[in-house]
Amino acid sequence: MAEVEPHEGEQDLEKKIEETRQRFNNELLQDSTEKYDPRDVERLQTDDSLVEGYLTWRIYNVDDALKMIDESLHWRKEYGVNDINESTIPRWMFETGAVYLHGYDKEGNKLFWFKVKLHVKDAKTVIDKKKYIAFWLERYAKKEPGMPLTVVFDMTDSGLSNVDMEFVKYIINCFKVYYPKFLSKMIIVDMPWILNAAWKIVKSWLGPEAISKLRFASKSEVQTYIGPEYLPPHMGGTDSFKYSYPPLPDDDFQTPICDNGPIVSDDDRESKEGDLDVKDALESSFTSDVVVKPKKVNFLEQSLRSEDNDKGDASARTKGARKPLTTFKGSLLDVSPAEELSFGSGETEKKSLIILNNVVKNQVAFKVRTTAPDKYRVKPSSSCCEPGASVDIVVSLHGGSQASPQDRFLIMAAEMESAGSQDLSQFWKEVPKTKIMEHRLRCHVLESAKPAIKSFKDNPMETMPIEQQELNIALMRVTACTSRLEEKLNNTLWLQKVLIVLVVVLVMLNLLCLHLLGTAQRPS
Repeated sequence: MAEVEPHEGEQDLEKKIEETRQRFNNELLQDSTEKYDPRDVERLQTDDSLVEGYLTWRIYNVDDALKMIDESLHWRKEYGVNDINESTIPRWMFETGAVYLHGYDKEGNKLFWFKVKLHVKDAKTVIDKKKYIAFWLERYAKKEPGMPLTVVFDMTDSGLSNVDMEFVKYIINCFKVYYPKFLSKMIIVDMPWILNAAWKIVKSWLGPEAISKLRFASKSEVQTYIGPEYLPPHMGGTDSFKYSYPPLPDDDFQTPICDNGPIVSDDDRESKEGDLDVKDALESSFTSDVVVKPKKVNFLEQSLRSEDNDKGDASARTKGARKPLTTFKGSLLDVSPAEELSFGSGETEKKSLIILNNVVKNQVAFKVRTTAPDKYRVKPSSSCCEPGASVDIVVSLHGGSQASPQDRFLIMAAEMESAGSQDLSQFWKEVPKTKIMEHRLRCHVLESAKPAIKSFKDNPMETMPIEQQELNIALMRVTACTSRLEEKLNNTLWLQKVLIVLVVVLVMLNLLCLHLLGTAQRPS
């Protein structure tokens, strides 16, 4: 495929990124090597999207972007952000449920919930609380890089004792400085009138970029931004989610149903639960009497036996599926597309293709999970990929389902060091989580092609006889001509009125001059 020459705007951005890096090395890094974490410096030098985030948030002003980078990287080292994990945060913080990730807004942005009534100001725990916020943001940044968050402050039943201005300022700085371009919007729900003065102070900290993202909403108004399926009952929603810990409640992915039956392989389920899930999924998918059991795979024999069948079936299976144009370079698999699957409302836009390429020397097991398992069919949803080979995965909308920007797909992969017969379900239960590669894809909803058809129906001119069409066109021309004449006449009348006023003014000025002249010549 021929490479496309970058546009002028892209070239300018590349120059800005390079200038920012050079000035960072010369002006900030040279005399402050111990001020930053080397891991953050390396990311800045290699990750263009990170530098671009700082530049765009500062409207491509390199001086302002450098100040932001300096403050951000210094904060990351001070708080040890790269080393924060679940075990370094006090357990009681997770158990309170005051902060968590769950659900999506109507634009498909992840929701970051703050239950304000559960927060109590305490100087002894303020550092741990700040690290707790950093933990959630860093965790999300790694899982869904480049995807913004919608922050929801649930002010229900909160009062002055729950408002910690220093902590609120820290949260704002996280989005204003430390995680640029991370904030989609900040929704303050059901704020008590007694806290109005406090939020006026908060607005003064936000700056123009963030103020434009601030939304105040009552319980009834919040559904403008968030659908009822992700709102709790006290906000008029239908979400039955209840926070509990452990585990962390930010993983909404579930195993989808494969076209030829479900393959349940969740590593965190007990075998008994897995059997029940297989039964439930089978009953809810197809009415076939044939039960497809989780299969034990001998990869060498299977590949030889099914190679011919796969070749014939692949073209039929992928026919009509939207081909990916971008690629994510992973440690085990290259994943295409890199960021999003595209779906439309037309019958020919209900399939999308994921291509996995094995880039290691061993077989790689993979499985696909989604946040909307009832809407999508995935084939295959779980299998393995031979060294140097590729696998086509077809994701299709089921029945009359419509894709949504809220929908997500998770691709999990792990290297299988021992070849031969191996139970995939057992493999996923035993593989360490540290050896699992994860990549997330979001859904992009294409605009419908229906308006063109609608415009034809809405235009009666196209269905009229030719003589009537010509008559209508002539009438339209006469009407347009009449409108222009009327406009000119109005302009002429307006000009005449102006001239009359000017004449009157001139006459009055002449009379005034004559009066003054006569007064001056009168003998004293």
